[in-house]
Amino acid sequence: MTDAEFLRALELCTLPESAFSHQAHVRAAYLCLQHTDFPTALQRMVILLRRYILALGKPERYHETKTVAFMALIHRAIVERGDGGGWFGFAQRNPDLLDPHLLLHLYTRGELETPLARRTFLLPNPAFGHTVQYPVR
Repeated sequence: MTDAEFLRALELCTLPESAFSHQAHVRAAYLCLQHTDFPTALQRMVILLRRYILALGKPERYHETKTVAFMALIHRAIVERGDGGGWFGFAQRNPDLLDPHLLLHLYTRGELETPLARRTFLLPNPAFGHTVQYPVR
């Protein structure tokens, strides 16, 4: 599936639920960040996710902290490491972002599981050092 087809299927809520893995979330975020600034891309991603999970009948799955934090990490990777020349290149250059547990370097599991973290963006836990350190390449 091309990037355009993938994004269109997500927008139309025709993407099968089984096809929307963590990697697909990262791909959608990457594609949203390609042609606009961070705030606009974040807004688009939030709308896409909320619409999609509502169409699945599972609105409780939306998680604000995870969405904002992963968007910020993906944006940082694009700025620091480049866009990889497209999704597949980006994914190859940034395998850390494909780890669904990456945020456990910034938050405790307990923090991420709170109803507050689902509803609003929580800043990372200061005890975790505030940033994810990328390996030197």
